[in-house]
Amino acid sequence: MITSLVSRALDRGALAFLVTLVAIGVLVPVLNLVVPATSPFHLSSYFVALFGKYLCFAILALSIDLIWGYCGILSLGHGAFFALGGYAMGMYLMRQIGTRGVYAHPVLPDFMVFLNWPELPIYWYGFQHFAYAAFMVLFVPGLLAFVFGWFAFRSRVTGVYLSIITQAMTFALMLGFFRNNFGFGGNNGLTDFKDILGFNVQAPGTRAALFMISTLALMLGFVICRVVVSSKFGKVLVAIRDAEARTRFLGYRVEAYKLLVFTLSACMAGVAGALYVPQVGIINPSEFSPGNSIEAVIWVAVGGRGTLTGAVLGAVLVNYGKTYFTSGVLAPYWLFVLGGLFVAVTLLLPRGIVGTIHHHWREWRERRHPAAGVPHAAPRAAE
Repeated sequence: MITSLVSRALDRGALAFLVTLVAIGVLVPVLNLVVPATSPFHLSSYFVALFGKYLCFAILALSIDLIWGYCGILSLGHGAFFALGGYAMGMYLMRQIGTRGVYAHPVLPDFMVFLNWPELPIYWYGFQHFAYAAFMVLFVPGLLAFVFGWFAFRSRVTGVYLSIITQAMTFALMLGFFRNNFGFGGNNGLTDFKDILGFNVQAPGTRAALFMISTLALMLGFVICRVVVSSKFGKVLVAIRDAEARTRFLGYRVEAYKLLVFTLSACMAGVAGALYVPQVGIINPSEFSPGNSIEAVIWVAVGGRGTLTGAVLGAVLVNYGKTYFTSGVLAPYWLFVLGGLFVAVTLLLPRGIVGTIHHHWREWRERRHPAAGVPHAAPRAAE
């Protein structure tokens, strides 16, 4: 049954996208580990870590596109789920340091020793085990999304009001995690990681493996999203986005659909955060910043809301531009560039890059074969 669902969900475009990801996931580690450093085709470990980070951002963008592009839920606080997944992985990595820390304490992380914590807080128990940490990467963001969504959707909070309270949620979490007595490292966060599953996180082989795992996670997330939006469940999500009151009148439990897809999206964001932390080497409260969540929405808008592949493309392109512009003389003006990009896309390219390409392709096919035209059931463009 699962195989049939997947086969129905993956059209030629989706398969081509997955094949491209497979090629990237294989070629980049090979060019990094196998090709000599003197070769012009060699990719440095810095490049692997940088594009591994972009892949994590792509998973985050995919999670936002699932709820915004197909259900009309504009979350300006999805960075909270990303950061919570990152902290869950960071706690595991901190527990692996042991006596190799600055203060050589066998149990307490360095920041707890520095702040004179007498013992390990109970919510840190179990994070010395990878399986437990991996479970919490999904459970904590999913639980927060479920509780938040339960109250918000049952209260029928929609539109800009829902966006504002999601932003307030991530801002409140940021203020809490900045406090030293929260037990998460305060403003310095968690860093100085040594090992993951016994492998040195700084080793080129480990970085290449993390890159491949990030690619696989992006592929899996894409397939899950395609299965969801191609199913009857996905058609109901589109109906909720286009006419929520009418969908409710037809007898569908709109709140339950919203809650399920919102929780799934949060779990995907948590996985993205968990893969992000070992590749970047740090997680701190700035990841909860509302600006990060807003920036992730811009990625989706640039690539094309309601296209999935557009969300991935937008995340990679915008973040590559950020890396390029913030490393030179234009660094002080990056936020102006980002804001101008969002305004330009909204006014001139409302469907985003991929959405615009799809739109013109459909128009060309209809002009060429007018009798073969069929209604397009995909979500509307970002308007």
